[in-house]
Amino acid sequence: MANGAYGDRMEFIAQHAKLNYVIYREDYDKIPDWKKVNELLDADPEITHVSMIHSETTSGILNDIQSVGSVVKEHGCTFIVDAMSSFGGVDIPVKDWGIDFLVSSANKCIQGVPGFSFIIAQREKLIKSKGIARSLSLDLYDQWETMEKDGKWRYTSPTHVVLAFAQALREMEAEGGIEARHKRYETNNRLLVQKMEELGIHTYIEEKYQGPIITTFFYPENCKFEFQEMYQYIKERGYAIYPGKITKADTFRIGTIGEIYPEDIEKVCQIIKEFLGGKKHE
Repeated sequence: MANGAYGDRMEFIAQHAKLNYVIYREDYDKIPDWKKVNELLDADPEITHVSMIHSETTSGILNDIQSVGSVVKEHGCTFIVDAMSSFGGVDIPVKDWGIDFLVSSANKCIQGVPGFSFIIAQREKLIKSKGIARSLSLDLYDQWETMEKDGKWRYTSPTHVVLAFAQALREMEAEGGIEARHKRYETNNRLLVQKMEELGIHTYIEEKYQGPIITTFFYPENCKFEFQEMYQYIKERGYAIYPGKITKADTFRIGTIGEIYPEDIEKVCQIIKEFLGGKKHE
């Protein structure tokens, strides 16, 4: 399934691995429909695995993996979820939602540093994957088997990243776990959207689909500027934003995860207000 750049990348990976696959696409501002997934699985009984992105940061949309997971299980397929940018910041009942393989990262909502990814796997299906990996470095079973024996990576261990990951988990626990972190991220996001609306800047994604991780905004009307101008102006004042990934419109993105609090959102929005005020008088 693809409704953004990272779903598109899944297709590229499948092509590169020479897998037989079917791609179900939605527009970047729409979530995959579980009913359409059901129709696709009914029409093609040869489909064995279904994969999708949870938080598609191309737009900021949060896909409905629960409903899709239910349909996937009904058809006896393996369900793979890319939760790189959502795990730790959004509650994901892995077993209850029928997820067989959940992939995430040491950074993002865990708030560690980049350096390794990890997978929560259904043990029986992991064992069945022995010997069929199409990549040496990404052989999940071989990595798991090695860790079960001596607790180490097969090759050079990213020791400093592991230490940062352990510290990040302690900090998450001290904050109150996933529930508390999700609440903070959601508060950040809602405040950001509110403040941007006050500036005449509107979101790309409908509120009901908007995730708390990152938000895409349209450029304000009647105010011309280059993204790099705004980026540099904000960066010089202590913050950073992201360019848009939507090709059909001028957009930019602002993340609301990490060590960010409502006071940071207030400051960023004030900086943007000052920047736009200067552009309107040029």
